[in-house]
Amino acid sequence: MSHNPVQRLRTARRTARRTALLATALTLTATLAGCADAQGDQSSSASAAKSAAPGVPAERCKENQAAGPITYLTGYQYQASVGILANIAADAMGYYSDLCLNVRIKPGGGNTGSNSQLVAANTAQFASLGNDAAVLQSVAGGIDVKAVMTPGHLPIATLITMSKITSLKQLDGKTLGHHGALGPALRAMLVKAGVKIGSVRQVEVGFDPSVLPRGQVQALAAYKSNEPLQLKAMGAHIKEWNPEDYGVPGSFGTTIVNPGFAEKHPHAVEDFLRATLRAQAYCEKHGAECVGYAAKAAGSSYDVKQNEAIWKIESGLADKSTPKDRPAGYIDTDSVTAEGKTLIASGDLKKLPDVESAFDPSYLKAIYNGTKLIWPAG
Repeated sequence: MSHNPVQRLRTARRTARRTALLATALTLTATLAGCADAQGDQSSSASAAKSAAPGVPAERCKENQAAGPITYLTGYQYQASVGILANIAADAMGYYSDLCLNVRIKPGGGNTGSNSQLVAANTAQFASLGNDAAVLQSVAGGIDVKAVMTPGHLPIATLITMSKITSLKQLDGKTLGHHGALGPALRAMLVKAGVKIGSVRQVEVGFDPSVLPRGQVQALAAYKSNEPLQLKAMGAHIKEWNPEDYGVPGSFGTTIVNPGFAEKHPHAVEDFLRATLRAQAYCEKHGAECVGYAAKAAGSSYDVKQNEAIWKIESGLADKSTPKDRPAGYIDTDSVTAEGKTLIASGDLKKLPDVESAFDPSYLKAIYNGTKLIWPAG
């Protein structure tokens, strides 16, 4: 399988109270599960296991089994990105099966529109949709999906120039390369920096970032965890211009669910997120091991070294952008609204859809005690 992370840029264009949470934790740890007869499609996923972890109530196990096979569609192949690697690891380490979930990880092709449509059709029950902006665009386009988790709370996009560029205003009259279109976050950054957008010649470029040091373009729209790594490996002296430094909101790693599935199987949604977030925390400390699981799933052509670097950068950004008083994966509706306004300003969205109905934080609230993830003890 070829590693082509840039394609994602091209195609990717968007309480329960404390006492109640504690009660949930006590319930989860009170009963040993009687799920030894739980059967699933073991040929397709490690999570189609025969028994639940101790501490999972038998009734909860039956509910999750009744949800049937659950398909998770990744954002781009088996790339070690936030929103992909934790799911692969949760499957490989048996976290999903511990909670009686039969999860099948399927590699996506990088097309957020396709992912949202497949989830809306319930062909896949969950998927990575890149960011909150993509959710807003999908919902505004009449695609019925719901966001339930967002690990990263800053734009994953960056603009790269050679180090001799010391001000974005120097791009006036210059050539900027992108992979299909200049994203809303980068456009908003350029506007805030006082760049005369109309004077900048925008061109579509291929997947080789060396067009920048070769002088074919003077700026390159990129992805924080990909092209900068490649250019630095070439020995190029570059500068990264990040939208968040200009007050531009953003997000990455957003997970969506089919609303009908979520309504019918709310506990399965909670436990899917519970297992995924447990794996994410594990992979933050054991990145090489988790990338190994992805490499095994992907095949011999998988670039382990580059994917380890991708995970280190993205997991670091997710952690950095999560306030200490907020749980991992939290949904920030104010930030979503701000991101939506950026889409409107760029012309990528005509009207902001109802954020409260498109983003549902209730499932996350049910699995946390403050910022501590509740996991059944056994």
